Order: sequence, then structure tokens, then C-alpha cells
Amino acid sequence: MTRFLVVLTDVRPLEGVERNERTSPERRRQVVGASSREAADRIAGAFMALGMVRAGRQRVKVIAVGRRPKDPAHLD
Repeated sequence: MTRFLVVLTDVRPLEGVERNERTSPERRRQVVGASSREAADRIAGAFMALGMVRAGRQRVKVIAVGRRPKDPAHLD
């Protein structure tokens, strides 16, 4: 079963061309778990209505957790 995380993060300023979430992730403001994609989308929609998100200072990410990739080579 796949669970989902809805993450509200601060948008970091551009420090160069490359952004790598694995080595320097954005600062998290809130993390909420959801048991279905539909629930995660509803939570994300509520976060997207926030003023800081609409102003471009924060962003919303929906992340699938517990699901194995079909092709592990795509992570390279």
C-alpha cells in the first residue's frame, strides 16, 4: 500500500542553476500524512490556498512513500 506525504516547504533563493533536494532539501514548514492520493490532493489544495504559497514564497509537494520504483536506474 502506498501512503502519501504532503509537504509545505519554503522556497529557497536561486544560488545557482542546480537544485538538488537530496543534498540540500528545502526547509519544511509542515508535513501531513495521507492514506490515499485523493486525500493527499485535498490537503495539498488547502495548502495551495495559503497566501505564502500563492505569493511564491512556499511550495507544496505530494510525495508517494512506500512504493518501489519500476526501474531503479532512473534514480541515478
